[in-house]
Order: sequence, then structure tokens, then C-alpha cells
Amino acid sequence: MTTQFVVQLDNRPGSFAALTRALAERGVDLRSISGGGTGEHAYVVLTATDADAARAVLRTSGYPFVEGATIVVQVEGRPGGLAAVAEKLAAAGVDIRSVLFVGSAAGLVETAIAVDDIERAREVLGID
Repeated sequence: MTTQFVVQLDNRPGSFAALTRALAERGVDLRSISGGGTGEHAYVVLTATDADAARAVLRTSGYPFVEGATIVVQVEGRPGGLAAVAEKLAAAGVDIRSVLFVGSAAGLVETAIAVDDIERAREVLGID
């Protein structure tokens, strides 16, 4: 099972570079990364080959972050496909921590969703 981290940054030049350098210096190998920002705040969503090492770097470097266990869901590739999944999770009281699109084929979008309650999410979405 993969862990996604959502890391809060200051939205200024060098913040992303400092984070990625801190991870690199500790030998953390990134598997996926995305992010954005608005106003004073930015964020990065990342996965790493070693979640424990990534977590240690984030903690010792003082980065505010949340994390979640990841489920992979096949979402219908149409308007409202992701909304349907998000609404099911919300109705069940499952908090979505982050979302990464992994790939697509045959009208489905493979989506990695990090949640606060992996077992409940699996149950609600019918994932074994």
C-alpha cells in the first residue's frame, strides 16, 4: 500500500527546491509528485519508495503535512466520474487527503486517492 503525503509550503521561489533537496539529501526516491499554490500557501502531493524515510525528513525539516493510505480506483472518464467517487466517500465520512491521476485507458481513469480510513473507503467503493 502506498502513502501519499500532502506537504504545505510557502508560495515563494525556492520552497519547492528546498523540499526536494531535503528529500534528496536523505536518499528519498520520489515515485510521484504534483502540487500547486495560491496566495501565500502552496502544497506538494508526493509518494516515495520509502514512506518512513519521507515522513522522517518532513518531520525533522519542520514541514507541516498530512498523509493517507492510498487506494486505486477506476473512475469513469466522463464529467462527474470523480465527483461520484468523492460523494460516496464523503457520505461515508471518509476524508480525502489527496488525489493523483495515474493513467487512463478504455474510458476509465486510474486514480490514486489517499484517505484517512482505508478500510471504510474500500468497503464503500467495493474494492477488495
